[in-house]
Amino acid sequence: MRGGRRSRPEPLAGLVPRVLRELGFDEAAGVMRVARGWEEAVGPEVARHCRPLALRGRLLEAEVDSSAWCQELRMRAPEILAGLRRVLGEDAPTELRLHLG
Repeated sequence: MRGGRRSRPEPLAGLVPRVLRELGFDEAAGVMRVARGWEEAVGPEVARHCRPLALRGRLLEAEVDSSAWCQELRMRAPEILAGLRRVLGEDAPTELRLHLG
């Protein structure tokens, strides 16, 4: 048997986010949080035409189904980001990049 001190167990609530981050899954988890609150944040009409794809830091990339909607949503980006802040709080993205898909 080895001598020395035994480390104290680390709470699972702190361990899981750290492991996910080390494995590179924190961005996937972030976009999943955005996706869960997406329709509430942007409304049902926007949600039918646009969906979140990726979260890179505080930048949210979203796919839009037509060029007309892409142009409309680019103009409404501040409104979309405000809705996400309302729903997600401090974890909300601060930038939005739209792609035609």
